[in-house]
Amino acid sequence: MMTIIEDTWVKVEGINTHLFTAGEEGETVVLLHGGGTDSAWLSWQPVILALSPRFRVIAPDLPGYGKSDTPQISYTLDTYIDFVKRLLDQLGVARATLAGVSMGGGIAIGFTLAYPERVQRLVPVDTYGIQRRYPGGLWGYILVRMEWLNRFSWWLLGRSRALTRASLQQIFYDPGVLPDDLVNEVYEEIRRPKAGGAFRSFQKHEVLKNGLRTVFLDRLGEIEAETLFIHGENDRLVPLECAREAHARLPGSRLEIIPACGHWPQREKPQDFNRILLNFLESN
Repeated sequence: MMTIIEDTWVKVEGINTHLFTAGEEGETVVLLHGGGTDSAWLSWQPVILALSPRFRVIAPDLPGYGKSDTPQISYTLDTYIDFVKRLLDQLGVARATLAGVSMGGGIAIGFTLAYPERVQRLVPVDTYGIQRRYPGGLWGYILVRMEWLNRFSWWLLGRSRALTRASLQQIFYDPGVLPDDLVNEVYEEIRRPKAGGAFRSFQKHEVLKNGLRTVFLDRLGEIEAETLFIHGENDRLVPLECAREAHARLPGSRLEIIPACGHWPQREKPQDFNRILLNFLESN
């Protein structure tokens, strides 16, 4: 049976929100993309196709990303947690499984802690919120606050597919498996008006001189939802040790490590990722 992915819009508290939906029956699975240059389609297209025969899938472009509005607000983790709640309210989803990659994983964990009754299962993927320090330490903190350099970097990336490819190679373990069509899709995303603005705002709020503002490690034990951590073995942004500690701090959780894989496992190793995710979702 051919999968039909609906390309649709909803208005959430005045924000025009673009999302993909697929599947009509079964448990609702909400897929939350990451920060930087990302969108629902970039992160989750192979996963939507894999899940939709058995589950109802919702994958939104978060505010500031993809085709959704970019309002002039402060983009924080709490902003996005509140947005997800309002989106689910708007869609009439009382309870769902949340899967999120990187920043999206941090949103999923934060949402689960804030609204435990609304989360059936939780799947943080190479997630934000489980590491104490930002890559690069103090130098990383300084770079985040050099607004002109950040803006110039985005401007430069939007004028060179080669630089876009080079930046993507930093989050892949094996640059050789980076497909041309994914590079082209990311390149087009970078060229969108206001691209990068929401992420720069998010970084300014989260990256502190002495570490990161959001570290959920001490609160993970509060989570009662069945949880699966998925992590690339060779993630350079969120080292594997962080996922091991998070798993240890959440009794009953599972940790699946994808070997020879970087920060974006659902795009670098989609078959392995989909197999792991489906096994988890179909286990009960």
